[in-house]
Amino acid sequence: MKVIIDRDHLVRSVQDVMKAVSSRTTIPILTGIKIVASKQGVTLTGSDSDISIESFIPAEEEDRVIVDVIKQGSVVLQARFFSEIVRKLPKETIEIEVKDQFVTTIRSGKTEFHLNGLDPEEYPRLPQIQEENMFKVPADLLKHVIRQTVFAVSTSETRPILTGVNWRIENNELTCTATDSHRLAMRKAKVETESEAYYNIVIPGKSLNELNKILEESNEPVHIVVTENQVLFKTKHLLFFSRLLDGNYPDTSRLIPTESQTDMIVKTKEFLQAIDRASLLAREGRNNVVRLSTLSDKVVEISSNSPEIGKVVEEVQCEQVEGEELKISFSAKYMMDALKALEGAEIKISFTGAMRPFVIRPLHDDSMLQLILPVRTY
Repeated sequence: MKVIIDRDHLVRSVQDVMKAVSSRTTIPILTGIKIVASKQGVTLTGSDSDISIESFIPAEEEDRVIVDVIKQGSVVLQARFFSEIVRKLPKETIEIEVKDQFVTTIRSGKTEFHLNGLDPEEYPRLPQIQEENMFKVPADLLKHVIRQTVFAVSTSETRPILTGVNWRIENNELTCTATDSHRLAMRKAKVETESEAYYNIVIPGKSLNELNKILEESNEPVHIVVTENQVLFKTKHLLFFSRLLDGNYPDTSRLIPTESQTDMIVKTKEFLQAIDRASLLAREGRNNVVRLSTLSDKVVEISSNSPEIGKVVEEVQCEQVEGEELKISFSAKYMMDALKALEGAEIKISFTGAMRPFVIRPLHDDSMLQLILPVRTY
């Protein structure tokens, strides 16, 4: 194999596929990146058996030559060294040549590296996915949907299914739900499906985080293909495979209260800053608890008390407070995560008592909600 390739394109592709390469794998060849040169261009692949990413660099783009394939072929190179080398090479183009025993020469300007490559035949094949179950989501919308849900997945392996985000598609609507059993994040979005498709899958949170880093903020459609145990996200030059989590996701719809006893409307930014300040002293105490109490004249009091350190009290003027008086305690971190995920200048918080979960929504938008379980304080 011998190719001459534009450095910037190579660096970008290597960075993308590196997100799937794990240093802690039991399969040695998976610490490498597979490189395949064909007439069409160069394909790079990285995988850790949970996630696989394939990035394609076309030979030409907009009448500009990006890759000159002198001799077709393939090789697997150690990802860690290859990515560092490519990033630090001096010139705009890089020449990669594979000789006997997969020894690979990487040249740029007057710099020359020799890396011992591995046999590409030993690299696991990517799943071949039949593209019959497919739907489309614009990349920027997909990024929002991921960002607004994935933070709420569980980090504990005791219930593996909760480490993923539940995606349900029905009547051309995608509903994404994540919960760690102390809080829940939900986001709905319209999608384009081929037919009256119905899916109910659980995608690992880790996969979605990596996908989010790779996707560009554009309205280019991402094609999403679902199979029994895999999901594939496809953009112009990228394939992103992730395994799906096995098992049934709990029915979360019954957790979301339908009526409320106390409702308040607040400015998102002011409320977030007040919770942030209250959490400064709470952080030291047990699990970061702040307390919210309704006062008269549409004012709520946010306070936190750590006996060893001190206490903080702040009053926040709300746009509206209706219903019963309320005193409730909750995790400041969960509240701040929820507020950062919601879009909109104003939010509505609906409480159903001091010990029941409460719901936070943007004021005029039903497509997203955050739910938090209060903390008992004695």
